[in-house]
Amino acid sequence: MLDPTFVDKLVERLRPEAVLVSPHHVLVYECDGSTAFRQTPDAAVLPATTEDVAAAIRTCVEHDVPFVGRGAGTGLSGGATPAEGGVVISLAGMNQLLELDLDNRLARCQTGIVNLQISKKVAEHGLYFAPDPSSQSACTLGGNIAENSGGPHCFKYGATTAHVVGLTVVLPTGEVVELGGPQDGVGYDLVGLFVGSEGTFGIATEALVRLMPKPESVKTLLAAFRSMVAACEAVSDIVATGIVPAALEMLDRPTIEVVEAGVVAAGYPTDAEAVLLIELDGAHHGMERMEREIRNACEARGAVSFTVARNEEEQARLWLGRKAAFGAMGRLSTDLYVQDGVVPRSRLPEVLEKVGEIAARYRIKVANVFHAGDGNLHPCIPYDGRDEEERHRVLEAGREILELCVAVGGSISGEHGIGREKSSYMDLLFSEHDLNLMRALREVWNPAGLCNPNKIFPTSHGCGEAMSLPSVAAVPGAWI
Repeated sequence: MLDPTFVDKLVERLRPEAVLVSPHHVLVYECDGSTAFRQTPDAAVLPATTEDVAAAIRTCVEHDVPFVGRGAGTGLSGGATPAEGGVVISLAGMNQLLELDLDNRLARCQTGIVNLQISKKVAEHGLYFAPDPSSQSACTLGGNIAENSGGPHCFKYGATTAHVVGLTVVLPTGEVVELGGPQDGVGYDLVGLFVGSEGTFGIATEALVRLMPKPESVKTLLAAFRSMVAACEAVSDIVATGIVPAALEMLDRPTIEVVEAGVVAAGYPTDAEAVLLIELDGAHHGMERMEREIRNACEARGAVSFTVARNEEEQARLWLGRKAAFGAMGRLSTDLYVQDGVVPRSRLPEVLEKVGEIAARYRIKVANVFHAGDGNLHPCIPYDGRDEEERHRVLEAGREILELCVAVGGSISGEHGIGREKSSYMDLLFSEHDLNLMRALREVWNPAGLCNPNKIFPTSHGCGEAMSLPSVAAVPGAWI
């Protein structure tokens, strides 16, 4: 329960309609896209300007109240979920493109802007914003910055950090600072440090982002395989040719079935064990040669069909199946747990086989849809969040999947971040010395620890629930 004087001060510094305290108003902020981790905030603030954000943070600091920034809440690691009540500062209303510099291909945006809206607003100038998380039609730029989000096209174009030039940040003290800028090439890379800090270094309210010219030509291809192993081997073969596709995305049979059973009807063959979605972009010259080499690589690995989208409508339909895959999982159960481990591309076949074995032992269902080009796995585990025992099994299986990823030389996250979900697994990758160095860095930016507390690092409460859960007996018999 918040002190009434604190709420009064928030209202005074902002405006009454910008401060939410009613239980039915704040309930919608209890979790992000990772519904396994929930905590209702005591209040939510709806700022309209950077000054509003600064005023809200200063008020929290004065009253020793924790706070967390939030965009659209599409994150999948509990990063925007309050760990211990406090205040959610929602930037969803700060959603404008403020300035467009066509000469330098830059745009200054408020960070509540939806990712896809940036590309739509600059499309008439032949430009677009390259980072494209699967949730790009809903996720916001601020969340992409916090998690250094990737997406299907980061295989060629890199994650969010490669496209952010400057930031306006409200520090955890309430001070407003400018980081980076179009001509900033000396000194410490503070923009690079801030991007991916998961909201623990402050709240970014504006971002100067780099725009890309639309490619001269785009080809979208779909190869279907009778086995996941063959499909994964085809990915390595394609990369070995020296061709750099804009995207290499994989969907397994359970994912294909749920996508095609929904409203999407992307045209994926439902009798395939895996489909590989490939996109090429660049100059017209050489496009046919690249298509031919990729076709040869897929057919050499036993591809049973190879489809080339004939127009933009067919391209959009093929991509809609991939982009809608997570949402389509809602047909299977009330909740969805999406993992985010990374493995070396060459280890994909064995890791996916072992993921299946883990699922069988824990009696859970797994559907795989992932960024095959960079080995970023997304095992999707549907479950009934009302069944606590089933939830325990799901989280324990998730722990084993991440341990497997690290064991083969991978990582515990490729783009979703650590947040609450994976904080207890950080010692799988880092020594205590490494973690202490990171903590010291956080304390420089966030000395009082009020800004998005209990995230990233192991704590005695709030984080890493999976590690503290009682061991659950795993028995064979899952649908994979």
